[in-house]
Amino acid sequence: MTIDRRDFLKLAALGGGAVLASALPGCASLRGGEGDFYFVQLSDTHWGFNGPAVNPDARGTLPKAIAAVNALPIPPDFIIFTGDLTHTTDDGDERRKRMREFREVAGTLANRAIRFIPGEHDAALDRGAAFREFFGETHYAFDHKGIHFIVVDNVSDPAARIGDEQLAWLAADLAKQPKDARIVVFTHRPLFDLAPQWDWATRDGDKAVELLMPYRNVVVFYGHIHQEHHHMTGHIAHHSAKSLIFPLPAPGSQPKRDPVKWDPAEPYRGLGFREVKRDGAEAGGVIELAVPRT
Repeated sequence: MTIDRRDFLKLAALGGGAVLASALPGCASLRGGEGDFYFVQLSDTHWGFNGPAVNPDARGTLPKAIAAVNALPIPPDFIIFTGDLTHTTDDGDERRKRMREFREVAGTLANRAIRFIPGEHDAALDRGAAFREFFGETHYAFDHKGIHFIVVDNVSDPAARIGDEQLAWLAADLAKQPKDARIVVFTHRPLFDLAPQWDWATRDGDKAVELLMPYRNVVVFYGHIHQEHHHMTGHIAHHSAKSLIFPLPAPGSQPKRDPVKWDPAEPYRGLGFREVKRDGAEAGGVIELAVPRT
């Protein structure tokens, strides 16, 4: 079945909050393909973070999210973590310990088709060396049911650049695709300048967008900003994911990007994950996720 104007994304919020379903820009650009499918995006788990004021359940939130994903009535085709799997540390041994623990927890996902990309907390201090040991390459491409997926690494360079070498790889990969190819890009930082003063930008992200611009059907999914956000660069839609550790304030809404404090009356508020579906369902359908509160 091909998607049509009814195509939609469902954004599922964890824990006592409303579940939002809406038709978002760019989804219709994925028209066509080889049948129905959906994937789940999780982001910014920050395994190893310790901050009771913003999440006293820091080691419990990820397992709760995994339980929610495992309880989905239909298994997703694949699951992708879009960066900051672990919380940063200067200690290389501790960094690997956190990655090992994260991999073990992620391994409790019932669906074994799991993909990973790094965030700056995982990769900036060693240019992705530890990440590659545990999770493989930091940038790659794959195809699934008529859609070309591209993972762009804009975090291993501590200066927040993709870099000329990877941009050349991206150009070569795109050159193999027809201009009407259906393309989904995953990255950690936004490719556009959302809030550069908060490190919510990629210094050469405009070069990646320029390479993508000739392709008519492109959608970008990213993490990093710990909240839902939607943006258009020309016809390219960019959608951010919520975090699974703590929310952050709206871009530029205050002098510092301090985490939003935990509210005992509304635990897990602002945390969640996204399902991206291509099917014939009407917009407005809702999936209720019940996550036990602590």
